[in-house]
Amino acid sequence: MMNFVEELKWRGMLHDIMPGTEELLMKEQVTAYVGIDPTADSLHIGHLCGVMMLRHLQRCGHKPLALVGGATGMIGDPSGKSAERNLLDEETLRHNQEAIKKQLAKFLDFESDAPNRAELVNNYDWMKDFTFLDFARTVGKHITVNYMMAKDSVKKRLTGEARDGLSFTEFTYQLLQAYDFLHLYDTKGCKLQMGGSDQWGNITTGTELIRRTNGGEAFALTCPLITKADGTKFGKTESGNVWLDPRYTSPYKFYQFWLNVSDADAARYIKVFTSLTKEEIDALIAEHEAAPHLRALQKRLAKEVTIMVHSEDDYALAVDASNILFGSGTSDTLKRLDEDTLLSIFEGVPQYEITAGVLTAGIKAVDLFTETAPVFASKGEMRKLVQGGGVSLNKEKLNAFDRSITSDDLLNGKYLLVQRGKKNYYLIIVK
Repeated sequence: MMNFVEELKWRGMLHDIMPGTEELLMKEQVTAYVGIDPTADSLHIGHLCGVMMLRHLQRCGHKPLALVGGATGMIGDPSGKSAERNLLDEETLRHNQEAIKKQLAKFLDFESDAPNRAELVNNYDWMKDFTFLDFARTVGKHITVNYMMAKDSVKKRLTGEARDGLSFTEFTYQLLQAYDFLHLYDTKGCKLQMGGSDQWGNITTGTELIRRTNGGEAFALTCPLITKADGTKFGKTESGNVWLDPRYTSPYKFYQFWLNVSDADAARYIKVFTSLTKEEIDALIAEHEAAPHLRALQKRLAKEVTIMVHSEDDYALAVDASNILFGSGTSDTLKRLDEDTLLSIFEGVPQYEITAGVLTAGIKAVDLFTETAPVFASKGEMRKLVQGGGVSLNKEKLNAFDRSITSDDLLNGKYLLVQRGKKNYYLIIVK
């Protein structure tokens, strides 16, 4: 059995650990869980550190539980937040958890007969029939208000850092999370809860509840909150979260996110977000340091994470798409792209709109690209560039400035891509 704590340490994934945790993990197969609140129907890369903890745990021979918080998702967690979450209805939560389960199956083995196969649990299943009186008697009597008030997540909300204070609903969150741990301890033999460092207070409330309720011993372990090298928040872009679901973040944009991280971040992220061994990563770091301009770390990181989250085909398409803009992409590659990827690649390039009727009978390229969609300032300029081999249509050289352009030339039935020189692109959209 691999040493899980050592694995987390060299990967930079260990923040806090309760005494005795490593000894327990070396002594027996341990069942451990990470909680995920289903506030959307997709995970984003901010969730990935917790998911990778479960993945590494399973690789080290232990049993992972992924807890989708159907009940706690109806309340919201004050940890690290300055405002209360929106409350979701049951139908939305059920939809979200099903979508999340499909995503988790890419990281964890839920299906095999192995004794440490992963399980998905939902705290709504044991909380939905739990009355307030039952909760007050079973849970509330064991944890004092003094104990709860001492938690950082509560203190920050009560000392004026948030305008709206802390509702009773959110104040009880740590007790609900503590009861989850107690329930999984009693029903699944779960002795370890893991999460981000902002969860330490909630997790240790769980270990305390287990101790006070039945004298049991449970453990806690957290990973650091992942940030960029400059200290800013990881996983956010100008357009918002980087999602695992291709409906929200295309595989091309997902791939580009990892490809464009800094050298310092790539060296950290490749340890956290891949299953590559220490030897493989050390060799990659050495290769990168010898020739940083080749970006070996970023390329391997982007490859590993894109394949893990999406697929080999999505990765290959993302590489091809990158080559179209930055390298040696061909017209065949361009024609294989779906509309979302095409628009992702050429987001921000100058665009012109034309009506479908313009192409019905065909139109000379020189008329289309100087008058209808004025990519070129004059017909003379375009003629000169075409004769010099400096104009491409859909990644093919335009050999005649008066060539007829028809609807047969359209990409995805509605786009023309004009390239002027090596780096200047223009997208013409048929409305």
